[in-house]
Amino acid sequence: MKNKNNITGIILAGGKSSRMGTDKGFLILNNKPFIQYSIDALKPLVDDILIVSDNSDYDIFGLKRVNDITKDAGPVSGIHSGLKASKTELNMVLSCDIPLINSKILQKLIDNIDTVSQIIQVESHGKSMPLIAIYRKGVINTFNAFLKNDERRLRIAIKSCLSKNIQLEKEHEICTMNVNTINELKAAKDAYNH
Repeated sequence: MKNKNNITGIILAGGKSSRMGTDKGFLILNNKPFIQYSIDALKPLVDDILIVSDNSDYDIFGLKRVNDITKDAGPVSGIHSGLKASKTELNMVLSCDIPLINSKILQKLIDNIDTVSQIIQVESHGKSMPLIAIYRKGVINTFNAFLKNDERRLRIAIKSCLSKNIQLEKEHEICTMNVNTINELKAAKDAYNH
């Protein structure tokens, strides 16, 4: 078990959700805003939690909020901004739209920390999930270079780092469900209540 003081939690809440028409972190599932689920999953495992968002409404959660350094450049910018503000080598990055996430899933990432991987990400439904992942602070230079070249695709940035995937068992895959549409919100509610 790693000392939790060595990990910073970074929640990306900067996305302008065009499909939901609202800030996804504030969507409600069972009387709790989405972002609270990410906060609750991180809390037992990390020492510090940062929220990356230009939206000052997130200040109500009482956590340090970091503005995006490069505006409107998606998760590459969000991760870059979070890593820059972080004081630790290891950083657990989560998006704010995965309300079924839990500490048990995140613990699997911690259990797989090694000396070479710069990024350790969950793999669910056969796809890597770069927004449920541990990032070493060192990738900040790589991400910065991509932003300078106007490359905003996170998967491209990750390809140039040493990364590994942690495959989830089938029964845990639901925990990584990403909510982008009203239908997905309904599916999340159904899954939550089962």
